[in-house]
Amino acid sequence: MLLTVDFSSEEPIYMQIRNGIVAGIAMGKLQDGDPLPSVRTLGGELGVNLHTVNKAYRLLRNEGFIRLLPSRGAEVQAGEAAKNAALFLDAAGNSLRNLISEAVTRHVDRSAIHAMIDTLYDELEGQKT
Repeated sequence: MLLTVDFSSEEPIYMQIRNGIVAGIAMGKLQDGDPLPSVRTLGGELGVNLHTVNKAYRLLRNEGFIRLLPSRGAEVQAGEAAKNAALFLDAAGNSLRNLISEAVTRHVDRSAIHAMIDTLYDELEGQKT
């Protein structure tokens, strides 16, 4: 799995893992039913504690991106995640509000934010295989 963590980032490692897997799903690199590395394997590959990976996997499960299967590990559940768009928009509202608040404070033009979002969205959609 092509996933990296930045140990110098202020973002918690478990969130970096979570966000990396979600990005993999968004780009089409991870499909429904694809197996994910075991907690132990991914922890070893990334050089992080097993509990950190476990926390990321639990969060992904709770958000509907993966399912945890007894004795079989974790697998992508991308189709279920897509059904939860309304929940995502509701949950993302606070993060987006903070980002927009800072943009307004810094006098960043609305069209620049729209262009950035469009570019990032197109970039992620374009990377689907």
